[in-house]
Amino acid sequence: MTTRTWNPRTWREKPVKYMPDDYPEPRALTRVEQELARLPPLVNPSETRRLTAALARVAEGNAFLLQGGDCAESFKEFTTDNIRDTFRLILQMAVVLTFAGGRPVVKVGRIAGQFAKPRTSPVETLGGVTLPAYRGDIINGMDFDAAERTPDPQRLLKAYHQSSATLNLLRAYSQSGYADLTNLHRWTLDFIEGTPQGDQYRKLADSIFESLCFLRALHPTPDHTSTPMPVDLFTSHEALLLNYEEAMTRQEPSSGHWFDASAHMLWIGERTRQPEGGHLEFMRGIRNPIGVKCGPTLEPDELVRLVDILNPEGIPGRLTLIGRFGSDKVADCLPKLMAATRRDGRPVIWSIDPMHGNTHKASNGYKTRSFDRILAEVKSFLEVAAAESVHAGGIHLEMTGQNVTECLGGHFPVTEDDLSSRYHTHCDPRLNADQALQLSFRVAEKLRTSKSPRARAA
Repeated sequence: MTTRTWNPRTWREKPVKYMPDDYPEPRALTRVEQELARLPPLVNPSETRRLTAALARVAEGNAFLLQGGDCAESFKEFTTDNIRDTFRLILQMAVVLTFAGGRPVVKVGRIAGQFAKPRTSPVETLGGVTLPAYRGDIINGMDFDAAERTPDPQRLLKAYHQSSATLNLLRAYSQSGYADLTNLHRWTLDFIEGTPQGDQYRKLADSIFESLCFLRALHPTPDHTSTPMPVDLFTSHEALLLNYEEAMTRQEPSSGHWFDASAHMLWIGERTRQPEGGHLEFMRGIRNPIGVKCGPTLEPDELVRLVDILNPEGIPGRLTLIGRFGSDKVADCLPKLMAATRRDGRPVIWSIDPMHGNTHKASNGYKTRSFDRILAEVKSFLEVAAAESVHAGGIHLEMTGQNVTECLGGHFPVTEDDLSSRYHTHCDPRLNADQALQLSFRVAEKLRTSKSPRARAA
């Protein structure tokens, strides 16, 4: 990776989009950035390298990437229960995909840093009053109030400390018996009791539990106890606020490489992937795994140019391409892009984000998404990948472990009339745990009946 002319500040020489430029006290923002640069890293290079190695197996066609979590984390909904339920849901889905799909699953959360969101319009007007748009709790507040909507640099520090606390909880859960597969029966969320996928999940849990008991009977320990196996759950967020990412970037003394210590994996959004822009300039120099959102406007030549910038050496596991087209566009847009990366030959992971291209407004004004359209985009992604002899490497979801009513449909169908009852998102609608688990079963069914082209060749 060419970093000869790169340092964590060179992005400031490039044009940037969707970053706030209206902080009332620029000096206060600079002081916060300097304080962030002195604070301990949130993740370390050894963890990040472990994720790159795991993603390299996905790029080879021998594993599957599950990336999911909140649309935008908030300060208000920061609770132990919410973190635990998201962690539990990701593990549930990963177990389904691993056991039924026959491949290890790399688990990456949209968590511990997913606070900022790009907005189509910088302002919002209500009742004749125009204020800055809400851009995520790391920038301003959601309440339609002039003081709340004013960007506040102290929110950067609050986001850092909430991310640190979230990571502490995730590490505790992942290293403890809570994540042990033998505890599967305890993980079933109350609101999926009696649902078709709840029964299906329990049958799968029974099968896994029986297999574990058989293996432990073959290899008993002297005291008939077992040590809980740790579970890797890596963190990720969109690298939108480059001043925050710059402040969190550290140079590893032993190698001289730069790592963004705010998360294990960062991604560039559909609206900030300009080849000459500051976001690509920053991302090209860090050693973290990188994701790029790929939408309907992306052409094959531009995609290859993005690969040239972000992964010129073709490091396996370095680059994940996340399609987000919409169920009505994926079959037209994706084949030419997959064909371009196949011809290029450098290893990339193809994943699908079936959420962002399927957003619409319900008749009652709520922003929502249809489960059927989400599922349709995933199915089209798998079909296109098979036709193009490309490994369908992963899925990227906005979801929550809470029983929200934000996306339409599912086994317990959410209707437009239901949206107002538990619509809690601070930005975009999320799958609830019932819908996310149902989707994982449907994806697992598809994976079980197909083999990666590369895996077949091996």
